[in-house]
Amino acid sequence: MKRLLPFLLLLLPISVSAETLQQKIAALPVFDELASTKTPFDWLLTPEQSSTGVYRSADGKSIILANAMVWRTFRLFPNLATTDYVNRMTGERMLRAVGSEGTLAIDGKNYGIGGLQGQEERGYLLEDWIEKMTSADSSFVVEDFDVQPIPLRIPWKRTRWALNTEDPQGKEIVFTLRGFGELSEVRVRVHVGLFDHLPVIQKNFEVINQSSRTINVDAFKLEQLAFFEPESQSGMPKDGFRLPNIHIESDYQCSGSFTERETDITEHWRKDPKYTSQRNYGLNTPCILEVAPDVGPDQSIPSGASFRSFTVFEMPFDSYDRERKGLFTRRFYTALAPWTTQNPIFLHLTSTDPFVVRQAVDQCAQTGYEMIIISFGSGLNMEDISEENIQRYKQLVDYAHSKGIEMGCYSLLASRSVSPEVDVISAKTGKPGGATFGSCPCLCSDWGEEYFTKLTTFLERTGMSCLEHDGSYPGDFCASVTHSHHKGLKDSQWNQFHRIADFYHHLSSQGVYMNVPDFYLMNGTTKTSVGYREVNWSLPRERQLIHSRQLLYDCTWENPSGAMWSFVPLVQYHGGGAAATLEPLNEHLYEYRTHMVQNYGTGIQACYRGPRLYDTEETKLMVTEVIGWYKKYRRILNSDIIHLRKPDARDWDGIMHVNPKEKERALAMLYNPLSEDITREITLPLYYTGLTHKARIREQEGKAKTYKLDNSRSVRLTVRIPARGFTWLVVE
Repeated sequence: MKRLLPFLLLLLPISVSAETLQQKIAALPVFDELASTKTPFDWLLTPEQSSTGVYRSADGKSIILANAMVWRTFRLFPNLATTDYVNRMTGERMLRAVGSEGTLAIDGKNYGIGGLQGQEERGYLLEDWIEKMTSADSSFVVEDFDVQPIPLRIPWKRTRWALNTEDPQGKEIVFTLRGFGELSEVRVRVHVGLFDHLPVIQKNFEVINQSSRTINVDAFKLEQLAFFEPESQSGMPKDGFRLPNIHIESDYQCSGSFTERETDITEHWRKDPKYTSQRNYGLNTPCILEVAPDVGPDQSIPSGASFRSFTVFEMPFDSYDRERKGLFTRRFYTALAPWTTQNPIFLHLTSTDPFVVRQAVDQCAQTGYEMIIISFGSGLNMEDISEENIQRYKQLVDYAHSKGIEMGCYSLLASRSVSPEVDVISAKTGKPGGATFGSCPCLCSDWGEEYFTKLTTFLERTGMSCLEHDGSYPGDFCASVTHSHHKGLKDSQWNQFHRIADFYHHLSSQGVYMNVPDFYLMNGTTKTSVGYREVNWSLPRERQLIHSRQLLYDCTWENPSGAMWSFVPLVQYHGGGAAATLEPLNEHLYEYRTHMVQNYGTGIQACYRGPRLYDTEETKLMVTEVIGWYKKYRRILNSDIIHLRKPDARDWDGIMHVNPKEKERALAMLYNPLSEDITREITLPLYYTGLTHKARIREQEGKAKTYKLDNSRSVRLTVRIPARGFTWLVVE
């Protein structure tokens, strides 16, 4: 809960002399930055060409962490500081000034984590200036370093199909810094890692208390990097300043929404008042990256314990092109959160009646579905861990397992009130209420501890292997001073976040699949919502099709499609009556099939919410055929997306999956919303397939034709799309 990590004092590094530190640096190979300043390949096509190494500078005063796409230089004398940050994909030196590796507020006093001072001009940086800099005042001082493989952040038990089953690999430098004065027995270990096949640097630190007293980490800044500004503005631009072209993301995210941008609470771009030569008259250019929590963490560290920060990930881009930047971030999640690529085929079952559940299991087994999630409104209560309730659902789970079907269920957390003693307390009113969702139980109350214990017990004892966790912790603060597992307001967000993150980490280690509408992908959850307004599923069926396809197009720029779910109302959901639902299924086969094809064709699982998958043999045949088609092309349909044309209901629309490592290098899904057949000349951009000269392309299961790629590695071809229908093209 408080992120206090036990350790053995005898295993900690002892202080080493400057001479010994120089000897350790001298054992590293020399880095030749002139040999390959710019990346000679496209990592999105051939990432395997890049591996991470740790090097030394020619003068022996710095360590360089580098792969083929990025490098970061750390000066060690007279103290630890980042002195170079290079985007090798563009050849850019990104850093204009030197600072520290972050700051710590301990027991009411501020300390630097390493750091150099004395740079007079902050518009650019010269090597000669670094030689004259001195160690920053009131700073921890570097005394040792070690190199090791990047450790696994989250354990993940592989129990079902996934596009990516590999853990990310790379190297990590661990710098040890010693305190001074009353903190002379406190150490800070800064972990900086770089991944082999990604342009991604990660960083965190731990504070180790070897003293005989308890200390308190009031606040911290994990990063303080002075980047070059991407543009110069004299005044205050109405649309805001353009920021450096780099993706910054931490695994400490919570604000009750579906995307990283909405849930980010740690990335801050600050002004640099010491940068007096900037063009902006008010010195308002946001050109210092600070990565820090807004409040807290306010964590006490007893003697013999340690505290660990969250982890930040930094990924420079090589372009401002929206599609290419999206491919960077989608590959980021696929590689660093591989559990998000599992993507099982599931039914959202609306009943707990044993007959209905067993019928649904049989239908799933017969049509190729893989999982049932007993949905909200079904009557299931995970918090009831009585023997009677456990045995009731265990029997259903055992039956599902006998048919090769996984089973899971739903629990609501944050969007409810438990009691005045349990709910989060507003700092403004001193009373419950005012939370993100109105009311929310405090996860660090005794009720919160019991809640997570009950959910864990229910899953383990019933054998369920999926949790849909609705209204996950949205980042609310709690001003209570009576809850057992946080002190007050300043530690409440930190402790609550880590309580739920620890829960998700545990479930990940047990192979539990997690649908969570909030953005916890970097903490072990498997899916978040594609992002929709529930009332739109109450629109007439025909209108839902276009709205759904627009969602699938608009919401797949940054998140991988396999990491999101959409929705299909087999029965009424938020109103709309018979005009909005697909039941009776056999009477609405066109809408049912189109929903399935456009969701599976995007690689997105939808919550098909209802009591059954089919009602007639004709419906069963349709469902079976679509699932069979999806499984045949499963790997390419779960691969990266190139956006071809947005749905506007007035002409064709489509997307294309690409993967240079698969037999099917691409699969394009093309739709016609019009009431007549159309014939269109369509350009397929095939650069990201890895093909360079020729491509074999077939329509559906027809005979392939060979096409020559133009100079942009694209192909133009004529396609006929049936009225209110679709087709697909396979590129080999």
